[in-house]
Amino acid sequence: MSAPLAGVRVVELAGLGPVPHAGMVLADLGADVLQVRRASRAAPDGVPDADAALWRGRRVLEADLKEPADLAVVQRLVDAADVLVEGYRPGTAERLGLGPEECLARNPGLVYARMTGWGQTGPLARTAGHDLTYLATTGLLGLMGPSDGPPVPPLSLVADFGGGSMLLVTGVLAALLERVTSGRGQVVDAAMVDGANLLGQLQLSWLAAGRSTGDRSSDLLNGSAPCYATYACADGRFVAVAALEDPFWLALLAGLELDPDLLGARWEAADWPRQRALLAGRFVTRTRDEWARVFDGSDACLAPVLDHQEALTHPHAVARGAFVEVDGHPQAAPAPRFSRSRPRRPTGPVPVTSADALATWARPADPGATPA
Repeated sequence: MSAPLAGVRVVELAGLGPVPHAGMVLADLGADVLQVRRASRAAPDGVPDADAALWRGRRVLEADLKEPADLAVVQRLVDAADVLVEGYRPGTAERLGLGPEECLARNPGLVYARMTGWGQTGPLARTAGHDLTYLATTGLLGLMGPSDGPPVPPLSLVADFGGGSMLLVTGVLAALLERVTSGRGQVVDAAMVDGANLLGQLQLSWLAAGRSTGDRSSDLLNGSAPCYATYACADGRFVAVAALEDPFWLALLAGLELDPDLLGARWEAADWPRQRALLAGRFVTRTRDEWARVFDGSDACLAPVLDHQEALTHPHAVARGAFVEVDGHPQAAPAPRFSRSRPRRPTGPVPVTSADALATWARPADPGATPA
């Protein structure tokens, strides 16, 4: 049974964060991904190849694109590719001789996917940044975190991966589908700020409707509302509460043995500090796991906040096969699930030589996939 993207060939010019993540997703879905990267260099934090788990499922070719012989090899690979993914600052690929104009002239059917923070145009296009930088300019970071502290960085999940990698993959798939009709490739300009803005569409809708004022003290989803927050328990661990709708809220209060009348008006932001204090006072009387047992099977939308090791062995994760082992370490399983197709079972990256890469690329890509 083949993987959904079996037969699709991708050249990935190695980069940080969203670029290898997008390559990983495409490889998981069955694409033949060849990552081109420079020889490993010392990491600034002293942890070499810390991102290597993102390289899974593809072959890795070490090449210096400033060397004419290496560049010629990569150009030949791009000539036979369906997709090229790069995450350089605007203008860098062009200076290397691998810009979209050159590549599409050689391979008119190529989908040339570009991943940047700011996009290929605009006054900040050539400016450095990271997830938090991009997120700050979208207005979304200002909504994150309860009002009694500074905005809270959401790891690098929103701009880098949700708004970056996943937007890039969506663009690649859309361009490949359009190519079936037109027979032509095109450039995909995926910017993390654009993707983060798309992820924030609900917040924009709430602002327009008056549900949110843009003030963190009145936002439902940033931890300020007592019905959507985390609470410390007696053992110093935490539970997460997401009891937004009335039936869920009443189920939560029933489990906590709190009279709803004591809480007052749910949606009055001025009452939220007092309501949160009441809930916090109850949660701190038992351990996290004791509360988890109290609410087991309940619709209170309460869950224990697990650490990574606990998440690996959670019964739901085990039943779904949510994690797989690659090279002796746990990794997230490929997703989504398909009724017929089967994503590849992840394997570690495989180093190849230029000769091997060219020889393999000249043959049809492996259409098979090991069932997960």
